[in-house]
Amino acid sequence: MQTVKDLSIDQLRSLIAEVVEEKFRELLGDPDEGLTLRPEVRERLLKSLNLPRDSRQTTPAADVAAQLGLEW
Repeated sequence: MQTVKDLSIDQLRSLIAEVVEEKFRELLGDPDEGLTLRPEVRERLLKSLNLPRDSRQTTPAADVAAQLGLEW
């Protein structure tokens, strides 16, 4: 087994990057991965995606921030 002291700078950087990426995936991964959507939820999402952009109900982020008392 190779120890850290035996690694080159590039090998150490690669190892650190790999560990950080693995940790991010663990922390930020999708908790719903592997679950299935109920048919009615799936239909609602598909219907929403198929609406023309100009007919979708959206709220500008600045308006949401103002409603929450946040400075945008």
